Amino acid sequence: MEYSHEIIRPNEDIPFKLFVFEGSDGNYIRQKHWHRSIEIFALFEGKLTFFINEQEYPLRPGEFMVVNSNEVHSIFAPEANKTIVLQIPLSTFENYYTDERFIYFSRSSRHQDEEVMKLIGDMFRTYTEKACGYELKVQSQFYMLVYLLVTKYRQTEVSPEVVRLGKKLNRLSAITDYMKKNYSRDLSLETLAKTFGYSPTYLSRMFRKYALTNYKTYLDGIRLEHAVELLERTDQSIGEIALQCGFPNSKAFSRAFKEKYGMLPSGFRRGEG
Repeated sequence: MEYSHEIIRPNEDIPFKLFVFEGSDGNYIRQKHWHRSIEIFALFEGKLTFFINEQEYPLRPGEFMVVNSNEVHSIFAPEANKTIVLQIPLSTFENYYTDERFIYFSRSSRHQDEEVMKLIGDMFRTYTEKACGYELKVQSQFYMLVYLLVTKYRQTEVSPEVVRLGKKLNRLSAITDYMKKNYSRDLSLETLAKTFGYSPTYLSRMFRKYALTNYKTYLDGIRLEHAVELLERTDQSIGEIALQCGFPNSKAFSRAFKEKYGMLPSGFRRGEG
């Protein structure tokens, strides 16, 4: 089950990330997550469904989705699609922050959508072709995109609740970053709470209230993403993968895998379902 598309991983020649969506082959679910960068998904073919703060947003060809800083989101890609993704550092917009060093972009459909989609398509072609002077050209296209975002899509009045949620998720990000680096170890709620100086009850409540998921589901999601990669790219046994990804045994791994993906790890490896 090798990926058939090329993933573009820019080096230091441009001030943002530009790449093909990792779920472009379809049959893909990205669990709930969040980040400080602004993320744009431009859909050219196929369909995607986003879930942002528990609200569903279907995306059709010719449309793009802006995911704001610290918005909890997940993505469902049921079929093959052509999607270009940009990840823009939040600091790019520092001259346009509202109160609390915050910026928020609207997701409502506007007549500027077509111009944005054309810019993103042109940026991707410029970057992948790498003709002489491509760094200058792609950055000029990028700053035109930033201009459209701040003049046509930026919301200057944002509710205090949205700002407060963003600040809380900044705090929680330190914990989830630790989980992502140490997912293969014993990461009980009690152990993690002690590491960060919280009570287990308080930490559990933080996940439910601000990340809109529970601690175990979030941790299992991290482990399962690594497990899927090992199932696809290695010949390791199910038991070996379970232990390597932090599950206590293959039974616990298979149970979590089936609950999330609707099949057992062995069936996924055989390409069933």
